[in-house]
Amino acid sequence: MIPYMYIVFIVVIFLVLLLASAIKIMAEYQRIVVFRLGRLLGIKGPGLVFVIPVIDSVIKLDLRTRVIDVPKQRVITEDNVTVDVDAVVYFRIVDPQKAVVEVQRYDVATGLLAQTTLRDVLGQQSLDELLSKRDELNKSLQSIIDSGTDPWGIKVSAVTIRDVSLPEEMLRALAKQAEAEREKRSRIIIADGEFQAAQKMSDAARIYEKTPTALRLRELQTLAEIAREKNLIVVPGGDIGKVAGIAKAVNKKVE
Repeated sequence: MIPYMYIVFIVVIFLVLLLASAIKIMAEYQRIVVFRLGRLLGIKGPGLVFVIPVIDSVIKLDLRTRVIDVPKQRVITEDNVTVDVDAVVYFRIVDPQKAVVEVQRYDVATGLLAQTTLRDVLGQQSLDELLSKRDELNKSLQSIIDSGTDPWGIKVSAVTIRDVSLPEEMLRALAKQAEAEREKRSRIIIADGEFQAAQKMSDAARIYEKTPTALRLRELQTLAEIAREKNLIVVPGGDIGKVAGIAKAVNKKVE
């Protein structure tokens, strides 16, 4: 009787373990690809999923967006400047069946494709384009990588160029170029101000020529502004001769 109870207990434990291995609970963002005796059975999930132990083999996949940090790639630009560029790739699985059947390791394959595409695309750009057109380059990289991963059931949602490292001598050359550009802009602004001032003065001269009264009023206004300075003596134009005569008489008397 006792051996029989042991056998029943072992059978019950085996059935419980078998049932536990046959029941799988998948989250909303998870799917499993089921193979039965090596043949593709299909995709199951989310929720409660039943499989046949031993006969069925399953591969679990996460459908959430993943991030690949593309390591720095040494790129020679179109104008023969060597730069180090790294980027970030955002992707997710849209077809779990293709991600398992069509490629061995979809994450590694996507990362290597991103590295190759980064070198190829940026190598066709000049340094100025690489520094100033990042948004356009990001969209171009995203489109090319996405088309390459589409047969694997992978959707690349975004690619972002994170950093562009320049050699030290190139940084010095760019600093000199920026300084020269600022100097050029300052000279242009000063010249433009002089040109506008000359234009205004020319317009004012034509107006004064037509209306001498306005010129006289302007002269009086200027004299009034000068008179505010206490250490200055304002002499009207018509009295300059008288003042000169008085100055000569005073000098003779002193002698």
